[in-house]
Amino acid sequence: MRRAIAVDAASPVMLSLCMELRKDPITRSWVMTGDDPAEGASGPESACRFCPDAGDSPQVIAATPSSGAWSARSVVHPTPLYHIEGEPGRRGDGIYDRMSSVGAHEVLVENPRHDRHLWNASDDEIGQFLRLASERILDLKRDPRIKYVSLFKDYGPGAGQEFSHPTSQITATMFVPRRVLYELRAGREYFQAKERCVFCDILAQEERQASRVIEARGDYVAIGPYAPRIPYETWILPRNHEASFERTGLTKPGLRVNLAALLRRTLQRVRTVTEGFHLVLHTSPNSLHPSKTLGYWKTIDDDYHWHIEIMPVIAAKARSYTFKEVYYSPVSSETAVKQLRDAKIDG
Repeated sequence: MRRAIAVDAASPVMLSLCMELRKDPITRSWVMTGDDPAEGASGPESACRFCPDAGDSPQVIAATPSSGAWSARSVVHPTPLYHIEGEPGRRGDGIYDRMSSVGAHEVLVENPRHDRHLWNASDDEIGQFLRLASERILDLKRDPRIKYVSLFKDYGPGAGQEFSHPTSQITATMFVPRRVLYELRAGREYFQAKERCVFCDILAQEERQASRVIEARGDYVAIGPYAPRIPYETWILPRNHEASFERTGLTKPGLRVNLAALLRRTLQRVRTVTEGFHLVLHTSPNSLHPSKTLGYWKTIDDDYHWHIEIMPVIAAKARSYTFKEVYYSPVSSETAVKQLRDAKIDG
């Protein structure tokens, strides 16, 4: 069976080793494609491989210490999308570009307990997970071949959830995802025109108007974007300008206290509307791999601003919002934010 998987946003799809990346010359998207004999071969988990007492323990890359054996840990993905060995070998194919799927693919086990998710774990447990995520992103960026590191979480059957245990995933790639490229270019153009960060200006206006602010917690704010792509889309941003999530995570304790609490409470709010969601961290690309042709690497600390995007998976409406040339959201940001703000959640 032939499979084609777009990788502008990370997607936790079970893939075999015979895949390659091909670039669409019109949209500039990199697409993972190939013949995957493993399609449909993996059934439901008979036993959780990520629980501490798992018989077949995964290969551990890093872990955060705790009173127990660990509180969060990173392991090698059992069927990785990208492989660290080798070189991408980017090459031409007529007018097209292609390369091998070289990079890294890890599973971040958020909690040793099978029932402790980011919305019902303690703030300390979530903070340990955020610290591990920061450490893993920073470590992967030490490889000069890597251009970008994505952290994402897909939860719920409609979101393509892969494992039943509380997990997120990290992919390190030889390209910057298209959505992030759009943000980098727009941020640079805005900074060139106004000498200000567009994300900082957005956040300042949202806090001033207050109609799309869901909640603020210390230096972090959850908002509904002015032009949502889907109903109840939510962003979490730091008030203080910072391009790199991992730099914040390893130098500012507030990320592991206030961000942990805000992330937990925001996901509780989202889950009053729908169970499933996609969560993606947008952070700066790898500064060790500056582009020779794209100028945004030179000003990125000034014009980019890391943030978390949460995209709830809502049952299809009569008028679909899945046609991505022009997004359609049947719920305005203001209405969605009021509903999320008023939702009854735990402390």
